[in-house]
Amino acid sequence: MISLALSVLGLLAGGVGITLAGAARMRAERIAAENAELIRDQFKGAGAADPRAVRDVGVVRYDALEEMAGQLSFSVALLNAAGDGLVLTSINGRSATRTYVKMVSGGNGVQSLSPEEEQSVRSARLGHMRPAVPTQGAPRNEGRVPTARTVADMRALPHL
Repeated sequence: MISLALSVLGLLAGGVGITLAGAARMRAERIAAENAELIRDQFKGAGAADPRAVRDVGVVRYDALEEMAGQLSFSVALLNAAGDGLVLTSINGRSATRTYVKMVSGGNGVQSLSPEEEQSVRSARLGHMRPAVPTQGAPRNEGRVPTARTVADMRALPHL
């Protein structure tokens, strides 16, 4: 009789243990799913990088003045993912250098842009930069190289 009571009590305790283990597992799975959802929402909203950060750069070098050669003048576009940013232009002459900054919104100049400034914005949006010096065999100021996104890519670019 005692052995029968202990057997029934053992079966009952085992059943309660299995039930508790199942409930604990379901709770752990629910918590893991909620945490995964929170993590997905954080990455979905923020993305891999801040959308306000400068991510696109376009450089155009040119001879702005007849008195100067060697492509010493330049326009640099610095844009974020939305195409907002600025264009920095430096016109270099023998006796003076002038520097201008113009704002860009959505890939378009807030003020009117020169053809070289527009070209630098276009190059930045397309992910291209103009070579700093003419490459051998290529016509002057033509040909595009990819924007430097890694150290190896930067080493492959002509020096600016």
